[in-house]
Amino acid sequence: MARREGKDKAERRHLATPGGLTADSPLDIVQIDHTKADVTVVDPVTRRPLGRPTLTVAIDVNTRMVLGFHLSLEPPSLLAVALCLTHAVMDKSHWLTARGINTEWAAQGIPNAIYVDNGAEFHARAFERACSEYQIDLRHRPPGTPRYGGHIERLIGTMMGAIHLLPGSHFSNIFERGDLDAEAEAVMTLRELETWLALEITGSYHARVHSALETTPAAAWAARTNEVQVQIPADLRQFLVDFLPSELRVLQRDGLHLFHIRYWADELRWLMGRESRKFTLKYDPRDLSRIFVLTENGIIEARPADLTRPAVTLWEHRAARRAMREAGRRSVDEELIFRTIEAQRDLVDSAERQTKAIRRHQARRAHLVPLPMIDVTPDADAPDALPAPEGTGSPFLSHPGFKVEEWYDDD
Repeated sequence: MARREGKDKAERRHLATPGGLTADSPLDIVQIDHTKADVTVVDPVTRRPLGRPTLTVAIDVNTRMVLGFHLSLEPPSLLAVALCLTHAVMDKSHWLTARGINTEWAAQGIPNAIYVDNGAEFHARAFERACSEYQIDLRHRPPGTPRYGGHIERLIGTMMGAIHLLPGSHFSNIFERGDLDAEAEAVMTLRELETWLALEITGSYHARVHSALETTPAAAWAARTNEVQVQIPADLRQFLVDFLPSELRVLQRDGLHLFHIRYWADELRWLMGRESRKFTLKYDPRDLSRIFVLTENGIIEARPADLTRPAVTLWEHRAARRAMREAGRRSVDEELIFRTIEAQRDLVDSAERQTKAIRRHQARRAHLVPLPMIDVTPDADAPDALPAPEGTGSPFLSHPGFKVEEWYDDD
């Protein structure tokens, strides 16, 4: 909306209802927020409790459809927002099939405007730049204006109400909870909770009549998307990379240095002669075995120059640096970091009695198995990105509509 008629006029239309936030059509306004899920999840191997995950969710204000969500054991972050948004914009049919879910989830597409609160991740430069790249009007909730967040907060309340029926759930009222030990009762893994939420959203929430709509969210989406042109990313992998955390680095003769790791790709040779050799590097905190270098001609994927380096997470990297500082080491180098991480992994693996913190540490490492960057397909042969249309450099694909339905670091 705002990219077509200007921000001021768009805001007047969105706030036309006193005390409320209105949207004229699907994808006109999308709200995104985080919450700590009221349930404990368990380790998939030991079935011991890991703690309460963070739920990041996006809702379409016009139809009340849930566009997408992401579950993580980490606090709210830019990575969680990037993964939630990628889930929101994509066709979710393969994603549902991969989880054995036979319901439909028609909602998809790039929003015209995103309304968020004032969390640090929503003010990250990488997030603001990516929204601008995809012509998304980014709006932060002004203090004292609850109308900006009402829809997403009611959705979260609905989701938590359903979660309270699960084993291992936590209640907001200690008296309501009684003597129930949530951790002792916990039975679901993070992946199982993700599947349960998808079923709850698609099979229950989307199928119930919404009082404000006088129809179901699924029916509202099916009817109203006939009148709009839904845009989806031309390249889903590129979309995710664009929203990942970023750092600026200068290309040196021996490559690029990030988090005390030297990265290299043969394609970097062709950039050595440029007048400016400062590049934006995108990275996934779950796996530092690759970074993405943004250039005028596209993305270059760079790997550690020492190919024997194991895949590590940013959390492991920070823990290693913290351990070195505590040991009195002032200088940090790549070899020492990886030796420290290896030693810490050995300690974790040999621990006879695991604490919750160690189990969470192992859960983070589970992301380092060689899986596609975007988990959208049911098998390894299916593509994990939508191909760009031939003959165009547009980051968007037009969809005809449906007839039936910042991470920050100091180095």
